[in-house]
Amino acid sequence: MKENIILEKSFQFAVMVVKLYQQLTSEKKEFILSKQFVRSGTSIGANIEEATGGCSKKDFIAKFHIAFKEARETSYWLKLLIATGYVNEANSELIRNKLDEILKIITSILKSSKGELRINN
Repeated sequence: MKENIILEKSFQFAVMVVKLYQQLTSEKKEFILSKQFVRSGTSIGANIEEATGGCSKKDFIAKFHIAFKEARETSYWLKLLIATGYVNEANSELIRNKLDEILKIITSILKSSKGELRINN
């Protein structure tokens, strides 16, 4: 079976998000922001997984668009966690880089898929 890079990257990112969530709730006793962060951060991969099983090109694009929005929301929560001192900015570089990479890949997939949809309609 062919490896799906975005599925793998989004899954590995979700693992990082869950681990950071566990750290925030156990060490920092932060439950509000971290809950939002874990919800949006794990939703990215879940929507990409759904997109790969989509019934149509429109369904595929819709799920990837949701994944894009969830990634943007995750970026917001991460910035807020850093700004409020719950997450160390230097220690968050890896997760921020992974998120930026996922956003770029999703953007590219959406651009090419929307172009294909216009061509085929």
